[in-house]
Amino acid sequence: MRLTRFFLPTLKETPSEAQIVSHRLMLRAGMIRQASAGIYSWLPLGHRVLKKIEQIVREEQDRAGAVEMLMPTIQPADLWRESGRYDDYGKEMLRITDRHEREMLYGPTNEELITDIFRNAVRSYRDLPLNLYHIQWKFRDEVRPRFGIMRGREFFMKDAYSFALDYDGARHAYNQMFVAYLKTFKRLGLHAIPVRAETGPIGGDLSHEFIILAETGESAVYCDRQLLSFDIADHDIDYDGDLQPIVDHWTSLYAAADDMHDPAACPLSGDALVEARGIEVGHIFHFGTKYSKPMNAVVTTPDGTEAPVEMGSYGIGVSRLVGGIIEASHDDAGIVWPEPVAPFKIGLINIRAKDDGCRDASDGLYRKLLEAGVETLYDDTDESAGSKFAQMDLIGLPWQLVVGPRGVKAGTVELKNRKSGEREELSAESALNKLTG
Repeated sequence: MRLTRFFLPTLKETPSEAQIVSHRLMLRAGMIRQASAGIYSWLPLGHRVLKKIEQIVREEQDRAGAVEMLMPTIQPADLWRESGRYDDYGKEMLRITDRHEREMLYGPTNEELITDIFRNAVRSYRDLPLNLYHIQWKFRDEVRPRFGIMRGREFFMKDAYSFALDYDGARHAYNQMFVAYLKTFKRLGLHAIPVRAETGPIGGDLSHEFIILAETGESAVYCDRQLLSFDIADHDIDYDGDLQPIVDHWTSLYAAADDMHDPAACPLSGDALVEARGIEVGHIFHFGTKYSKPMNAVVTTPDGTEAPVEMGSYGIGVSRLVGGIIEASHDDAGIVWPEPVAPFKIGLINIRAKDDGCRDASDGLYRKLLEAGVETLYDDTDESAGSKFAQMDLIGLPWQLVVGPRGVKAGTVELKNRKSGEREELSAESALNKLTG
C-alpha cells in the first residue's frame, strides 16, 4: 500500500485524555478515533491489526474442534429472563425497547442465545460433544469507560460455548480451550499465564483467566517465577487425546490475580515470587447446568432418559488484545508489533521522493515485495526523512527498508529491525531475499 493512498492520520502530540500507553499510541498512530465515551472507530491501520488477531484466534479455535457461526448483537430479553440473569446483570446491560414494545438488549455475552439455539436443534447424546463459537461485537455500559479500547463499552470478542453429556465431557472441552488459548497467545507473540479466577456473572465452579504481564496492567499478579519460562509445544496438539497433563503442568505452580491472592496462604517468597501487573486477555468457564436446566436444554442419554447438558463458555477479547499487545511491546519511539499481528510486515521508505533514482529503485522494490506476497507500506510521500523515520517507528512495523540517494549510487539499501534497532547495509537483492525467504 502506498502511503499517499492510505489513510493514516497520525498525531505528533499525545491527546490529553489518553492515560495509558496503548491508548496514547493507538491514537497517535492513527489506529482509532473516539466516537463517544468508550466507543471507537477502527481506522485502517488499527483494523488491519484487529483482523490479524481475529484470524489467529479463528485458526486455533478451528484446530481445537470448535465450529464457527455468527449470532446477532441484539437479543430478546425473554431469553435472559428464562435464565434469571435479566434483572441480575445490572446497569452494564444496555436495554432496548423496539417499535413493537418488545424488550431487547445489546448482548454483553451469549450464553442464553446459544442455549436457545442448541435446545431447538439438538435432541440426542449422539450429537455431542459440540463447541460453537463466534467473533462478534459486544456492549457493556461501563459506568466509567477509560483506557481506550482496554476498558471500552463496545468491544470485539470471540466467545465459544461447549455442550457435553456429563462432567467428564465438559472438563475435556474445558481442557481443549485451555490448551487452545495457550497456543493462541503464543502465536500472537504473548506469554499468557493462566490463573484461577472468580466466575462472576457468568457463573460456574471452574474458571481461569489468562493474563499477560505489563507494567501498566490493570490488576496485580502473583506467580511462581518458573511460570515465566513455561512454553506450549509448537507441534500440533491431539485435541481428542488426554489434555489433562498439559493443564496440570500449567496449573501446578502458584499463580493468582489480586482478587484471589492470599498472602498468608502463598507458598512462595523472595525471588521465587513474581509480583507484577497484568492484563486479562482471555477467560474460560465451566458452569455445568446453570443455563441448560432453567432453559430446558436436554438430550436423551444412552439409557433413554433425558438430562440437561453440561456447558462451558470461553472468551477472548480480540479488540482488547490490540491494546494488550501494545502494552507488552512498545518503546519510547512507539509500538513494536510482533510480526504475526503487524498491520504490514515492511515499511519501505523513500527518503527523497522527488529524486528519479530513489523513486525508480523504491518502486522496483515495492513491486517485487508485492509480487512475493509481502505486506508493505510504501512511504512515497515528500515529507522530510526525519518525519518519515519517526512515523515508521511510531506505527511499529517489524522491518524498515530505506532507500536514499547515496545507497542508490552504491547499489545498497538499509534494512532496520524495529525490535532490536539493528541496521545493516545490503544489496537490494540480498534485502529482498532476507525479507521474502
